[in-house]
Amino acid sequence: MELRHLRYFIAIAEAGSMKLAAEKRLNTAQPSLSRQIRDLEHEVGVPLLNRSVRGVDLTAAGRAFLDHARLSLMQAEAAAEAARRAAQPAKAIFSVGFLTGQEAAWLAPATRMLGDDLPNIEIRVSSGFSTTLADDLLRGKIDVAFLRREPEPALEYKLVLKEPLVAIMRSDHPLAVRESLDPHDLVGESFIGISEIPRVLRAVVNGYLKRSGVDIVPHLEIDNFAMAMSLVTSERGIALLPISIEDYLPPSIVSRRLAGEQPAVDLVIGYQKANASPILKTFLSRFDLLKTRAANNRAG
Repeated sequence: MELRHLRYFIAIAEAGSMKLAAEKRLNTAQPSLSRQIRDLEHEVGVPLLNRSVRGVDLTAAGRAFLDHARLSLMQAEAAAEAARRAAQPAKAIFSVGFLTGQEAAWLAPATRMLGDDLPNIEIRVSSGFSTTLADDLLRGKIDVAFLRREPEPALEYKLVLKEPLVAIMRSDHPLAVRESLDPHDLVGESFIGISEIPRVLRAVVNGYLKRSGVDIVPHLEIDNFAMAMSLVTSERGIALLPISIEDYLPPSIVSRRLAGEQPAVDLVIGYQKANASPILKTFLSRFDLLKTRAANNRAG
C-alpha cells in the first residue's frame, strides 16, 4: 500500500464520484484511478466503495478506513515537512499563522518578540481560515497560530483574548445614529450571517441570536472581513463580527456595540502538543509579555 493509494481514496470519498476525483482533483484518467482503487481494495481485503450510476459512496469498511487514511497521510506529510526543515540546519525556521483579520494586531509584536530573543531564526508568516490553520498545525506546516479554538485533540490552546462582537453597517444606515444596538433591532434588516467555514464564529453569532430570542434568516453569508465590508456597503446590510474588524473599517462603515449581553469569541494561540521545537518553547515562555505589548499598543 502506497501513499498515492490513500490520496486517491480520500479524493474519491470527498468528491463522491470517481470521474470528478480523476478530472478535477487528481488530473489522472478515470480507468487508471479505478485500477488503483481496485488494487487498494484487494490489499485491504474488503470493498471500500459502493459503485453505482449515480457515483460512489463508502461502505462501512470504507468509512472506517477513511479516518485512518487521512491520519496516515497527514502524518506522512508532517514527517516530510520535518525532514525538509532538518535538511536546512544553517538557519532555524519558525512558522506563524494568523487568522485572517488578526495580522494588524499580532503580526508585528509576535515577530518583533521572536526577533529580539532569537535574532538568527527565519520567521515565516501565513494567514487563512481558522480551520485551515488548525490543519496546518496538525500537518507540521506551521509551529503556532492565532486562531479560534478548533476541536482538535492533538492541539493545545492558550487564550489570547475574548473578542466582543460588534455590529457593522454603513455610516448612513438609519441604525447608525444609535450608540448601541439591541439584537431585536436586527429583525427586518438585511442581516449578513456567517458561513460554515468560520464555524466557531458562526456558532457564537447564532447562539447569541438564539439566546436573545431573535429568529433571523441571513440575507447573505460571509466568511471574511473583506466580504463583510463589501456586502455591508452594497446591500446596506448589518453583520455581527469580532471587534478586530474595526482596524479595517473605512470611513463609510461604522461599528456599534451590542446592548445587554456582550457576546464574545475566543482568540487563542494553538500549537501541536507533539511539537518539541525549542523556538516554540521560547515563544510560549514569552507569551504573557506578547499579550501585554499588544494591549499597550492598542491602548496607545
